Amino acid sequence: MLTSSSEVFQGLDCHRLTLPCGDTVLVALHGAHVLSWVSQGRERLFLSPANLWDGQSAIRGGVPVCFPQFNQRGPLPKHGFARTMAWQFSDSQVDDAQAHIDFVLTANAHTHTLWQQQFVAQLRVHLQPGQLQISLSVHNTDTQPLLFTGALHTYLLVDDIDLTDVTGLQGQAEWDAVADVHGVADEALYLDGEFDRVYAAAPGPLRVQDGSGMLCIEQSPSWGQSVVWNPGSEKCATLADMPTDGFAHMLCVEAAQVFEPISVPASGQWLGWQRLTVS
Repeated sequence: MLTSSSEVFQGLDCHRLTLPCGDTVLVALHGAHVLSWVSQGRERLFLSPANLWDGQSAIRGGVPVCFPQFNQRGPLPKHGFARTMAWQFSDSQVDDAQAHIDFVLTANAHTHTLWQQQFVAQLRVHLQPGQLQISLSVHNTDTQPLLFTGALHTYLLVDDIDLTDVTGLQGQAEWDAVADVHGVADEALYLDGEFDRVYAAAPGPLRVQDGSGMLCIEQSPSWGQSVVWNPGSEKCATLADMPTDGFAHMLCVEAAQVFEPISVPASGQWLGWQRLTVS
């Protein structure tokens, strides 16, 4: 039976969508954070067991919403404030074998202490058999242009990072943030040690292959870049909210806007999405 329900997970208020085929997605109001996506009987997202779950800290794993700033590339807290704020449940709809659920974050007194901008952000989580699509829309309700960077910072669960590769970026402009070197992407990316690279978004899908199968990843053209990240063993050991072996079982593939801010005109709206498909 296709259902939409609320539940509490690790002390956080959440909403869950479940399809008749057994696919399910769990989203916390804290950060509008996708915590779990189970498809074809397998969990597809990495979620760190070392999270604080205090309702204030950023959650490591799942799909954090980075808005309105990517990483520390600006004056705001790292990756902005959206991932650590309480969003509001807006709506859910179920239709035959698919369903979606919406969450909303509106400018308020707290956001104005960090960012003097009026806005309404909406996150839509759309589930159908074998596929999850996450869409972020930003409505500029101000009289001035809205400038932002950000990402859908998706953590994929993989069997073994040493047996995982990413294809689909061949020839795209590449910035290796670890070595601060610019180049172009190889035919296949292999994750050996700390890996943190920003790519010009490819025109076609990316494919992540691990020991258990393949995942196809697409993003809307409205995101300018794709980020591939794994902390490696040494950096992972310094992350308080990650187990020391966590790096071996996760890979971030992000739809992102890193370098040049997106500009949304007064009263305008922007939409960006990432789609994950089991293949």
